[in-house]
Amino acid sequence: MPVSELLRLGTARPIIRWGAPVLHAPARPVADFGSDLQELLADMFATNIAADGAGLAAQQIGVGLAVFIYDCTDEEGTRRTGVVCNPSVDLPEGIDRQLVEYGEGCLSLPGAFTDLARPAFSTCRGHDQYGNPIEISAGGTLGRCFQHETDHINGIVFGDRLSTRNRKQLYRDHDEVSDQYAADWPAR
Repeated sequence: MPVSELLRLGTARPIIRWGAPVLHAPARPVADFGSDLQELLADMFATNIAADGAGLAAQQIGVGLAVFIYDCTDEEGTRRTGVVCNPSVDLPEGIDRQLVEYGEGCLSLPGAFTDLARPAFSTCRGHDQYGNPIEISAGGTLGRCFQHETDHINGIVFGDRLSTRNRKQLYRDHDEVSDQYAADWPAR
């Protein structure tokens, strides 16, 4: 169904926290683009909206399926919303590779942020919610989102990309505010 429908039909689900096995294992590819996937996508959008996120991988709501949604701005400040199933990300190399250090967080470790250097631009390939091939290139928050969410699909949380010291600080920051995020957050 169109993204406009997915945005209005779902129900927010609880977000799974770092440490849950589903977040640390590669997801299985999407093979069926039928009604079950459409319901999952609608719930993912509802969850992302309730949590005020930029994107959400299916693993973050406990479903080990290779799909993520995004709802954030690109390098020009334009809001872009969509779905990527079976994603892969291409990053610039050599002289075209420019790293940007930016405060990054994860809905699966709510309330904690730290700087992480990532390429300023990325190209994401995969399939849309109907199974059609797509390719999207972007910078800004969207380019970073492609990288972050594809990491989730591959069983990587962004803390895995941090030094031990920075990762420990990130956990301490989360612990200081964790009482603000109930186990069923952001579902109501």
